[in-house]
Amino acid sequence: MTMKGNFPIEKLKQIQTPFYYYDTALLRQTLEVVKKESEQYGYNVHYAVKANANAKLLKIIASYGLGADCVSGNEVQAAVDAGFAPSKIVFAGVGKTDWEINLALDNNIFCFNAESMPELEVINELAGAKGKKAKIELRINPNVDAHTHHYITTGLNENKFGFNLEDIDKVLNLMSTLKNLELIGVHFHIGSQITDFSSFQDLCVRVNELQDDFEAKNIKLKNINIGGGLGISYEHPNHFPIADFETYFRLFNKNLKLRDGQVLHCEPGRSVVAQCGSLITKVTYIKQGTSKKFAIVDAGMTDLIRPALYQAYHRIENITSNQQEDVYDVVGPICESSDVFQKEVNMNGTQRGDLIALRSAGAYGEIMASRYNLRNLPTGYLSEEL
Repeated sequence: MTMKGNFPIEKLKQIQTPFYYYDTALLRQTLEVVKKESEQYGYNVHYAVKANANAKLLKIIASYGLGADCVSGNEVQAAVDAGFAPSKIVFAGVGKTDWEINLALDNNIFCFNAESMPELEVINELAGAKGKKAKIELRINPNVDAHTHHYITTGLNENKFGFNLEDIDKVLNLMSTLKNLELIGVHFHIGSQITDFSSFQDLCVRVNELQDDFEAKNIKLKNINIGGGLGISYEHPNHFPIADFETYFRLFNKNLKLRDGQVLHCEPGRSVVAQCGSLITKVTYIKQGTSKKFAIVDAGMTDLIRPALYQAYHRIENITSNQQEDVYDVVGPICESSDVFQKEVNMNGTQRGDLIALRSAGAYGEIMASRYNLRNLPTGYLSEEL
């Protein structure tokens, strides 16, 4: 038998599947590590709300004093509602609409991470109409390869995000004419689920070079925002339940040359919440094929789309069986051939009614769920509530 996570089985059996289960003890342990490792260097941490916007989880995260990284107006509102200080909220995204910008201005958020010249002009106009000065960080593409899935690589020149390096002079010239904006820093984000730390070292080299370029133009920046991207162990959530924040923050302290008075900001999302969450689903049928067995479960790509969208791996455990291991293709009920969680899964002998846990699903799981096939959205339950 393989090692399994620690689940309150009898309590979970009472809940209608599929659903998300969040181990809030692990979440709190993770947040304690984030605070300890970041505060020793004076770094500011903004939780990336897009990873998981469950209102109860947001309140826990806010209670640890983290800021919020938002990419929509509704995320800004959710962060405010959860208790995040507006002075710690950053707002990114390539397509901010007028109502979203106005909402952020009305809440006096920390800053906008701006990604295009037309966006700068619109923020300037809307801020001027309110008699305000909007604080701006310029999102710059450092052209650093994150060595991750191409769908979640964001720091190359050909991505839709941010400003390319060759356009910076034009951007700065425009900024000098926009009187309702204040440039307070620069922002970077090279991708997600980064486990090759050399990518972060490459980012440091590029940021140091850019700092020299800005200083040559007599521009002093108060803030450097390195974005997020720290990966987790999807393969071994039981052995590595908390991401390597110690190495992550130490790397930037060692390699990034901050100027006097400069503050470093970062935006972890996945690494904060992924490991505390599991999708719990029930086996509906065991189907014997010609050469394989299918474990057909009541969760599908509507509940956890990452395997279909990114070919992502999630460790799959039968948490109610102690039988000898067998091999299954674990599939869902959605009328799409891509509704497959994983092929050739080794797990304890499985039968109708068993509970299956898809691990490391606390990030980009519940938040990306849909109602395709008119299915119900999965509910999220906290361990401390059960």
